[in-house]
Amino acid sequence: AIKPGIEPNKVVCWGGHAITDDEYEYCKEVGYRLGLRKIDIITGCGPGAMKGPMKGALIGQSKQRIQGGRFIGITEPGIIAAESPNPIVNELVIMPDIEKRLETFIRLGHGVIVFPGGVGTMEEILYLLGILLDNGNCDIPFPVVMTGNENSRSYFEKIDQFIKNTLGESAANRYQIIIDDPIQVAKVIQSGLVEVTEFRKNMDDAFHFNWRLKIDDLFQQPFHPDHQSMANLDLGKDQEKHILAANLRKAFSGIVTGNVKENGIEAIEKFGPFKLTGDPMLCDEIDDLLHGFIKQHRMKLIDADYRPCYEFVAS
Repeated sequence: AIKPGIEPNKVVCWGGHAITDDEYEYCKEVGYRLGLRKIDIITGCGPGAMKGPMKGALIGQSKQRIQGGRFIGITEPGIIAAESPNPIVNELVIMPDIEKRLETFIRLGHGVIVFPGGVGTMEEILYLLGILLDNGNCDIPFPVVMTGNENSRSYFEKIDQFIKNTLGESAANRYQIIIDDPIQVAKVIQSGLVEVTEFRKNMDDAFHFNWRLKIDDLFQQPFHPDHQSMANLDLGKDQEKHILAANLRKAFSGIVTGNVKENGIEAIEKFGPFKLTGDPMLCDEIDDLLHGFIKQHRMKLIDADYRPCYEFVAS
């Protein structure tokens, strides 16, 4: 997956498995517009919003008679055991755990496009923003676009509101939201890649791997959600924003585990809800976002039956 000497042209595409047909077609159209511009694709290599951009880019590159297009899938053992890579993937990278997988996305990619997804996509967004909010990375160009068709507008509005209310405007300034405009998405990404290229040249930095990016240990060490690790999370507002983003991402990971994963559900039934410690506003924001995802059918839960798998303990 690491090929030196090629100017930055790899874009990471994140999004959900179970998106609607019209959302899939939109993802594919964005990929097509990227492919026409000789942009390669990195995804989690699954179906849905991961397959759509790859398929579209393959068609776009083929129309331009571009050969050797790269469609890189990055996964980890737990995922690859549950689902095979989509058939467009021609380079497969298997990392040892989720955290190393997420870091690989950011190190290899030169920008990120976020399509509609669920809580897993929200985890990825928080991971990315946490890294970009680190003071050591504030001057590093890294284009980020959140996009979907018109039906996805409320999804991204909910995420945007959550980010602004928890991490602040500095986090919101690190991305753009573009609704129902694949051509504009491709233009913004293409412009961002030019900026990345110039920065890497000026800094005498490698094109193929983002060595300069500072990634705190909080983002690298595996997080295993259980009652003890969830109780140890600091969700107070009086901490650096990149650290808060890391802890929020872990909280979402634990909530997903407690709501939908067998081992998490069993733990909740046996020991009761996870205990989260921190600012009451943050807990309310998390709860509001999750309810929004359920109402939009972004989680496999019924809103009327939803019972939080966590309780808030004021710090």
